[in-house]
Amino acid sequence: MPRVRIVTDSTADLSPELIRDYGLTVVPLYVRLGDRFYRDGVDLEPARLFEYVAETGKLPQTSMPTPADFQEVFGRIIAAGDDVLYVALSSRLSGTCQAARVAAQALAPERIAMVDSLNLSTGIGQIALYAAELAAAGMPLAELVRRVEAMVPRVRTSFVIDTLDYLHKGGRCSAMQNVVGSLLRIKPRIEVIDGRLEVAEKLMGARSKASNSLLRWCLQDRERIDLHRVFVTHAAYPEGASYLAEELRRALPFEEILITEAGAVISSHCGPGTVGILYTLAA
Repeated sequence: MPRVRIVTDSTADLSPELIRDYGLTVVPLYVRLGDRFYRDGVDLEPARLFEYVAETGKLPQTSMPTPADFQEVFGRIIAAGDDVLYVALSSRLSGTCQAARVAAQALAPERIAMVDSLNLSTGIGQIALYAAELAAAGMPLAELVRRVEAMVPRVRTSFVIDTLDYLHKGGRCSAMQNVVGSLLRIKPRIEVIDGRLEVAEKLMGARSKASNSLLRWCLQDRERIDLHRVFVTHAAYPEGASYLAEELRRALPFEEILITEAGAVISSHCGPGTVGILYTLAA
């Protein structure tokens, strides 16, 4: 029976150590700075992206991998005798999943499966690591897909954005909303709902207030949370992530609290100072 190799993309925001330890393969998305294209997590780190925005006042453009990118990765795994499970960025946010599907159909569709995470960042990461744990235990592809798909609706993702500048530059809020929001120090708390981004709260005031809102949101599920793993993911805000991780540690006996930094693609949409909590409900 062939092994199953887990593939995801760079928007899963997993650290190099986690990628290595769980045997994941990551397909990078692209970021354009000026006239140059960079591979997320390969040629470009978030710090350089933030420098570019500060220097130019322009927001980078992001783009998905091509079907050829996926064919190269999938083909290499198939040639080695293994099957593939690709855990994809939400199809309601990007065409990445469709590009992978085109590649799979051109290769060996019976040996390449896809799960639409309906999520982003380490919401995808939660699913990818779970899939890797099952694959390491020898689970065959069909059963693996069934188990992983059942996890998708249990993943909870929310984050607080510190500045509206990136949303404004990206056309997601007007100039007036940006000015008013900045004056009132509004920090939107975003949730991923059915694969889309929804504004759950508009918080005014200090970062600490926004962080505590995230904690309240998470702990409202304290009786139902899967305590195996929780992610705290940030964009250039390590102190905020450390604070949330410590508060989560005090509140619940998680086996793992993993702090990760958002990659260049996710950071280009949310901006510096963003922080989120990403957890799973128990089955």
